[in-house]
Amino acid sequence: MEETDKKENGEYTGEIKGGMRPSMKLVVMGIVNKKPKSIEVTLSSKPQEEDTEGDVGLQLKVSFMDKAVQRNARLAGKWGPSENTLSFFPFAPGEPFKMEIVCEHQQFRILVDGQPLCGFSHRLSPLASLTALRVFGDLQLTKVA
Repeated sequence: MEETDKKENGEYTGEIKGGMRPSMKLVVMGIVNKKPKSIEVTLSSKPQEEDTEGDVGLQLKVSFMDKAVQRNARLAGKWGPSENTLSFFPFAPGEPFKMEIVCEHQQFRILVDGQPLCGFSHRLSPLASLTALRVFGDLQLTKVA
C-alpha cells in the first residue's frame, strides 16, 4: 500500500501493487461504530473510466441488522449469485476487529480475529487484474495492509 492511498473517516481506497495472487494476504483493522448498519470491503480491477464499473473479484458486505456477511463478484458488469452462509457473526458495535483476506489458489479465505469466517471461490481470472481495495461503512479504520 502506498502513501498516496486515501483513508478518510471510514473510507479507504488503495492500490494492490501487481494485483492479487495466491499466498497474498490483505489485512483490514478497525473499530466498528457504536450504531453500525454495514461495512463493505471490495477487491476490484481499477475502472478505466469513471463511469464504467470494473470487475469485482470479491465484495464482502457486513450487515449488522441481518448479522450476515454477504459475498459476491461482478464479471462483465453482472453480479453473480451471492453467498452468505456463516458459522458465526464476529462483529460487534464499538469493538475492534482484524479481518484477513487470504488469497489461495481456489478461493479467498476470510478470517476475523484469527478465526476462519468463510471462503469465496474465485470467479474472476486472472487474479492479478484485482488491483484496487476499497473499504467503507460504519467503522473507524486503524490499519490497512
